[in-house]
Amino acid sequence: MSTAHALLGLLDRSPAYGYSLKHDYDELLSPDRPLAFGQVYSSLARFERQGWAEILTVESGSGPERKLYGITSDGVAELDSWITTPQTTGAFAASTLFVRISIALLSGRDAQEVLVAQRRSHMERMRELTSRRRGAEPAVLLHLDYELAHLDADLRWIQEADQRLEALREQWKTVDPRRSDEEGVRR
Repeated sequence: MSTAHALLGLLDRSPAYGYSLKHDYDELLSPDRPLAFGQVYSSLARFERQGWAEILTVESGSGPERKLYGITSDGVAELDSWITTPQTTGAFAASTLFVRISIALLSGRDAQEVLVAQRRSHMERMRELTSRRRGAEPAVLLHLDYELAHLDADLRWIQEADQRLEALREQWKTVDPRRSDEEGVRR
């Protein structure tokens, strides 16, 4: 997810201070992974440099200055573009789990053990998310259902990967790690 674009989207709702943007982000978009204040303020500075946001007022007080930011028309156009442009399908292809399984196989480690541990972790997380669904508000439900759907898809992939481990192990036995780059790998 583009954290910066999410912050820009929150700023589109109404002018805001960095502190309130962080609070809204944490509460509405990522309750399990709070955002660092530094990331919020560096994003706001970048928005200002790019012409996506502007400082509307600066308030001085006993602490540091408080800057109220508002989105610009260029910021709205950028946000519209980000929202309406489909996520590239390749974003799902670079799974860390896929790479971990592949490296385990290539290095002679027990890839099935990795799958079993990941399955156990996914199941535990799914139970936790399912229990949190009871009585949750609609926005939280949407977030929880999204994560549950991805965990479910991962579990299906884990099952399929488990069924293919031996064939893949056999196929990759012929890959010589000392081959020259010109030789390539036969598939």
